[in-house]
Amino acid sequence: MATPPAAEVDADGTPVRVSSPDRVIYEATGRTPEVTKLMVAEYYASVGDGIMRALRNRPTALERWPSGVREGMKLATGPQDRNAEAFYQKRVPKGAPDYLETATITFPSGRTADEICPTSLAVPVWCAHMGTITFHPWPVRSSDVDRPDELRIDLDPHGDTTWSDVLRVAGVARELFDELGLVAFAKTSGKAGVHIYVRIEPKWEFVDVRHAAIGFGRELEKRDAGVTTAWWKEERGDRIFVDFNQNCRDRTIASAYSLRPAPGAPVSTPLTWEELAEVTDPRELNLFTVPERLAAQGDAWAAIDDVHSSIEPLLALFEEQGSVELNYPPDYPKMPGEPPRVQPSKKVEAHWDADGNRIEDVSR
Repeated sequence: MATPPAAEVDADGTPVRVSSPDRVIYEATGRTPEVTKLMVAEYYASVGDGIMRALRNRPTALERWPSGVREGMKLATGPQDRNAEAFYQKRVPKGAPDYLETATITFPSGRTADEICPTSLAVPVWCAHMGTITFHPWPVRSSDVDRPDELRIDLDPHGDTTWSDVLRVAGVARELFDELGLVAFAKTSGKAGVHIYVRIEPKWEFVDVRHAAIGFGRELEKRDAGVTTAWWKEERGDRIFVDFNQNCRDRTIASAYSLRPAPGAPVSTPLTWEELAEVTDPRELNLFTVPERLAAQGDAWAAIDDVHSSIEPLLALFEEQGSVELNYPPDYPKMPGEPPRVQPSKKVEAHWDADGNRIEDVSR
């Protein structure tokens, strides 16, 4: 069988070749038609200002679904998922075009990698040609990859919480940011949650920004009983989890205007706070509706780079709360002051010292 001809997409004046343009990436649903690979590339070209505002000069990992998104397909998150259909690309793929620039980042393990660092719209369009669905930028710029310029608050629903619960907590979060004097911007996650971003001065390290997020989350818990910062899922219950670890080194969130791998090609969509409060079904914000919305109303995050806030008020909260550390992700080395890395239901106090280190069973 002959190979189908490639297509070409204009990315702000740069032609980008898209192979297998008719490959179905999203199947049709009851509310949306099917989406081809070419349509994904054209989508990213159509939201150019928005996607580049999110990605420009940021080291960016790619979430690639080269065979498309189908029920039952799995996204690889580690070596145990060798047969998964989708994967994260943290290093520059082979065959990258000359216009693609990179930035060198350091993982928690101390290893380094050259990651894609978008500087023009042609880059995300080319990444779509490579099967990329979602972009995961670091909260740093290439000029200083060790000091974040973003604080990210991920409101993640758990248990029997609803979209209404997410919106209520987002409203409380907005009020808290206003009280603290930080300028915050909201977007749908593209799934069931809400992401809140604050541009910050790039003067603090990752651990400081993470502590700021913990301070914010704990204060949010005090103001709304439907909020939790419990790291272990068995302790979260029917509450909205503030995922403070999204502010760790090498932890990323789907960017603004990124597609998500779910039926109907949903988009992580920036909104004004007033618009967010009126959303009844975030699935209505998708590949078909977002470009029209952006063209008609402009980017709700157009001013996000105008103000860079200080996280000192949040660090003061963390200190007032006792500076108590919380668990890091499991692939991190043991961190100072971190609690034991064991589920509370399985923890035996005698097996752990005061610093959270495992005590070997001397009876063996």
